[in-house]
Amino acid sequence: MAGVGSAVRRLYLSAYNWVVFYGWAQVLYYAITALLGDGHEGVYAAVERPLQLAQTAAVMEILHGLVGLVRSPVTATLPQIGSRLFLTWGILWSFPETQSHILVSSLVISWSITEIIRYSFFGLKETLGFAPSWLLWLRYSTFMILYPTGIFSEVSLIYIALPYMKVPERYFLKMPNKWNFSFDYFYTCVIAIGVYIPGGPHMFTYMLAQRKKALSKAKTA
Repeated sequence: MAGVGSAVRRLYLSAYNWVVFYGWAQVLYYAITALLGDGHEGVYAAVERPLQLAQTAAVMEILHGLVGLVRSPVTATLPQIGSRLFLTWGILWSFPETQSHILVSSLVISWSITEIIRYSFFGLKETLGFAPSWLLWLRYSTFMILYPTGIFSEVSLIYIALPYMKVPERYFLKMPNKWNFSFDYFYTCVIAIGVYIPGGPHMFTYMLAQRKKALSKAKTA
């Protein structure tokens, strides 16, 4: 029974990784096609649906960690996926004024290249039991460029969206109300920007440590 359970787990994770890989490959293809054709103003419209689907599918990774399907710590996975979902739905989708900004292009390209490498790496490991050394190197090296460009784009787009939050007061809850609770999305986003200041370097340092561990392990294998 243990063998059957292991086979089902690998089959499921293999299918999951390749499906999401395909979604991110679509995002990158549509982004580059739009960038070359219509310019950066048309990138978001071209990638909106596959971006939303591929990024939202990452919620499953939190569940995978919680139930023990993968060894990735939820404490590392949750903030990364949470911030991506916040940008995808809470900024880009919620505030169309941000969608034509050039930083959407850098955001989408940084995310999609990162995820194409990551999902193909894990897809091959689950399907074949191993991944080639060059893909291992890409998995643990490209973040040194793509993480800073992605983080810069994320923070900047949140900042760009701030003025548009005040006018319609979207996602605001004022008192008095039956819950006796108030919520201000504008200040929530300001706090989010503040969290990026220590959070970004912390995650970058964590990934550097993971890189050193993974590459040194590959050398001794």
